[in-house]
Amino acid sequence: MIGAGRSSSSLLTYLLTKSSSEKLHITIADLNLELAKSIVQNHENCSFLVLDIFNETDRKKAIKNADIVVSMLPAHLHLNVAKDCLAFEKNMVTASYISNDMNLLNDEVVKKGLIFMNEIGLDPGIDHMSAMKVIDSIRDKGGKMLLFESFTGGLVAPECDDNLWNYKFTWNPRNVVLAGQGGAAKFLQEGTYKYIPYHKLFRRTEILNIEGYGKFEGYANRDSLKYKSVYGLDNILTLYRGTIRRVGYSRAWNIFVQLGMTDDSYTIEDSEHMSYRDFTNSFLAYNPFDSVELKLRSYLKIDQDDVVWEKLEEIDIFNKTKKVELKNATPAQILEKILKDSWTLKENDKDMIVMQHLFGYELNEKKEQIKSSMVCLGENQTYTAMAKTVGLPVAIATLKILNSEITTPGVQLPINKEVYNPILKELEENGIIFKEEKVPYLGYNPENVNG
Repeated sequence: MIGAGRSSSSLLTYLLTKSSSEKLHITIADLNLELAKSIVQNHENCSFLVLDIFNETDRKKAIKNADIVVSMLPAHLHLNVAKDCLAFEKNMVTASYISNDMNLLNDEVVKKGLIFMNEIGLDPGIDHMSAMKVIDSIRDKGGKMLLFESFTGGLVAPECDDNLWNYKFTWNPRNVVLAGQGGAAKFLQEGTYKYIPYHKLFRRTEILNIEGYGKFEGYANRDSLKYKSVYGLDNILTLYRGTIRRVGYSRAWNIFVQLGMTDDSYTIEDSEHMSYRDFTNSFLAYNPFDSVELKLRSYLKIDQDDVVWEKLEEIDIFNKTKKVELKNATPAQILEKILKDSWTLKENDKDMIVMQHLFGYELNEKKEQIKSSMVCLGENQTYTAMAKTVGLPVAIATLKILNSEITTPGVQLPINKEVYNPILKELEENGIIFKEEKVPYLGYNPENVNG
């Protein structure tokens, strides 16, 4: 296993729990092994290797000595590992999206009878498997898919939800700040291609209800259209994938977008000496007579008694004494630092993963709809819901490949029954359970959409 970061706890615990009965030995390779060592606790079936992934000799030696390689590195570092796995004929598992360069290895991977399993974490991963299970069951009955909507969110558990935004960082804060950038969100609605530019993204949300947890909202992911071919939904009328937040988050986040605080394309002069208030003021017109608060409210037409205003005050963006302390920082980097002050999980806080799919279909000339929802709560700061939902599918897939229960070769994602059926079954045994219910077929419902 190369890379032992925050998502490794459940992955390692699963494999080590199985290690004696399955005769496994796990070698954990990373530059920093402190977290892994605290989880493993001198387990007899585990060893450690300090590894610089850019040291070609050491990397090749480690991979040559393995039966299967799990890469939990950042996505852009997988390729050299994959090429080494190909050279030494080793199977490989990652939780990352399949890159174009990874796809180019497919013919050789198939030729050598190897399995390079990718996108086997949470999103991508559990989303693929849980969606394909229902889609395939509809098709097996002779049904025709009309609608597929899918939403995922990493949130704070309800009992630890103690700020007005109903949100804390449960994963990479930078990805949260940059969410939605890089082009318009693209999706299908009732047979029509739709596009939402970034500056409008957080005002076009859809309302979701999850039993026992109340209302949420979803905003569109950047590209839903690629799932037409991935899921075999080429003739579908509605196809939409989104990110889940609590209701009201997106309207408040839109303030940062409109001000320009999420921009990562340029640096701010003298940023290290700015106060949070200076940073906020730098996006507002010059007026020596009006306060920063008054200028912002006037510019974005926010009433003083609006809850959005309370949310802005809560995160301290008007604070005169707190300093940015980041040299040559982009607006996005500064905003990330400000939000970390308020949104970092406390020692006893727990996180929560929420996922919901909607499947609309026609069967026996009747239109029907299925809603499938999953909620996973974290145990603590080590065994988080994020670590569980990312790490467990990786671990289960790894063992099933080792045991030849998954045999189809190639660079792939987990959309085949051979892969998703046994993994979903074992995830259920570990508390990751989807609740399905039939609901009235709505198709595109404009009442559910803001904006």
